[in-house]
Amino acid sequence: MSSYPLVSPDHADEITCDIAIIGSGMGGGTLAWALRDSGADVLLVERGDHLPREEQNWSVEEVFAKGRYKNAEPWIDESTGAEFLPGVHYYVGGNTKVYGACLPRFREKDFTALEHADGTSPAWPVTYAEMEPHYLAAERLFGVHGSPGGDPTEPWRSGDYPYPALEHEPAMADLAARLGAQGLNPFLMPTGVDRREGGGCIRCRTCDGFPCKVEAKSDAETRAVRPATEAGVRLLTRTRVRRLETSGDGRRVVAAVAEVDGGTVRITADRFVLAASAVNTAALLLASGEDGRGLANGSGLVGRRYMVHNTTFLVAVDPRRRNDVVFQKTLGINDWYLSGRHTELPLGNLQMLGKLRASMIKAARPQVPLPILRYLTDHSVDIYLTTEDLPDPENQVVLRDDGRLGVRWRANNLAPHAELVKRVGAVMRAAGYPLVFSERMNIATSSHQCGTAVMGTDPATSVVDPTGRTHDLDNLWITDSSVFPSSTALNPALTIAANALRVASLGALTS
Repeated sequence: MSSYPLVSPDHADEITCDIAIIGSGMGGGTLAWALRDSGADVLLVERGDHLPREEQNWSVEEVFAKGRYKNAEPWIDESTGAEFLPGVHYYVGGNTKVYGACLPRFREKDFTALEHADGTSPAWPVTYAEMEPHYLAAERLFGVHGSPGGDPTEPWRSGDYPYPALEHEPAMADLAARLGAQGLNPFLMPTGVDRREGGGCIRCRTCDGFPCKVEAKSDAETRAVRPATEAGVRLLTRTRVRRLETSGDGRRVVAAVAEVDGGTVRITADRFVLAASAVNTAALLLASGEDGRGLANGSGLVGRRYMVHNTTFLVAVDPRRRNDVVFQKTLGINDWYLSGRHTELPLGNLQMLGKLRASMIKAARPQVPLPILRYLTDHSVDIYLTTEDLPDPENQVVLRDDGRLGVRWRANNLAPHAELVKRVGAVMRAAGYPLVFSERMNIATSSHQCGTAVMGTDPATSVVDPTGRTHDLDNLWITDSSVFPSSTALNPALTIAANALRVASLGALTS
């Protein structure tokens, strides 16, 4: 892979470009790919390095027990003052290096105002119809495998998936049949792996939560950053942007000041794009500016309305039946996703986890002997339940006086989540799994973070406009999940990519 030479750590230096993109994950990497042939000099800035391809990529002990690839600094839970290690990873490609590669579209109604138990999920300033062609382009870019028709909430589409869905293995096919017999509509989840004819995916157990040693996962580095750099986009790694500098009138960003290998580099550009994740984009804005309010914060909403989903891991066990599935993450259920015949208010999404193994859950159940955990996971199916949380201004990212990151997050909309867990437990017992265990995820489960620099038409109630440009600065855009007005109850990765493609297509970045 091509990469821009690192700045010497023993002296300050300056780099000039047309467009500086800060963050190389799904939002930044996809945008760099979209701008690769624009004629602009694009610089992609990543605080991490390339995640190494090595034997340990597929080691359960190394990845989960030892946390080999967890390289984020501790954050502070502002409610308790306790440190926690967030579920984020700083590498070229961002968190997609270890994501589960589940790439659904948001539902058409997700872009409208939706009533929930604890309030209204706000409408987006863009419609599904405006997003749809970019969803299609994102599915092609990331090589999504999927099959339309099985999901009762599925939105309309103008073209087919690039590749057919990954079929269930026997254990999942049996589970789908048992759930279908209860009147539910299990469907094949859209997945980003290179399982096409001649593709590199070997359909292994080490996908969800692991780096891909054979580079067959559709992560942002493999599918977007690499072809972008091959086309001339420059890549600067191990470079952490600490603050943005603005012009005298405060209307333009003139430079990003960054640390690199112990030194300092000043990046100047005509246009800047933040795509560093909802927490880190907000923190960078809060760390910049001269008045203590941060940049792009005329609305006072930078860092606020932090959302991260209500999630539960549910493990259903049949002690009589061993589960030998290899790639478990093929099944989803959305019968309770929206209000309707099955539920008065939206409850959320069910999808499978990658196959859990004993050492993966030992930390959550330290009192249980490993042989017992091994027996249970050998006989379990493993489920991920997600319910939408609502934007609360008191849930926020905090930049502390010592420069450390704090997060204040109080979960909301929990009654529907509890109902979802209850219903799924009941249908799993009816499907022949008498033992059901669940664990609700806490503040550290931050891989679906969003909402801290919300998109809208009114500068008084939003941070960026519908084109992704900040209301307060003429040359600063945001293309990560910070701009999401709502969290929905689905994995955000494909929507981040589609929105980055949409922003690029509008032409303001290159005009």
